[in-house]
Amino acid sequence: MLKRFLLSWLINGVGLFVASLLFSGVGYGNKITVLIIASLIFGLVNSLVRPLIILLSLPAIVLTLGLFTFIVNAFMLWITSLLYPAFQVNSVFSAVGAVVIVWFTNYFFDLFIFKDKEQ
Repeated sequence: MLKRFLLSWLINGVGLFVASLLFSGVGYGNKITVLIIASLIFGLVNSLVRPLIILLSLPAIVLTLGLFTFIVNAFMLWITSLLYPAFQVNSVFSAVGAVVIVWFTNYFFDLFIFKDKEQ
């Protein structure tokens, strides 16, 4: 379980790094420690706050056929930037774009890394 958490933390860090390269509204000041801490905080926010927000926004998620989940995840990234000001998210569009990149990174690693371990 700890190994999976550490690997998930690393994958989130890679996703945030790629998102900062692609979107000018996402920044970490070119310091790897900021990216590491931000990915840890992002993982904790996703673990602790996101389930409550998903539950509260369930009607919107159902009405949009799940697309509102991207907005919820962008909100989690914004909360991360509030809790750790060295990591910056400057706009809603950058947050949504970054969340899509982080999702794609997690999906890619789940597909190729964790799939081999389940068999």
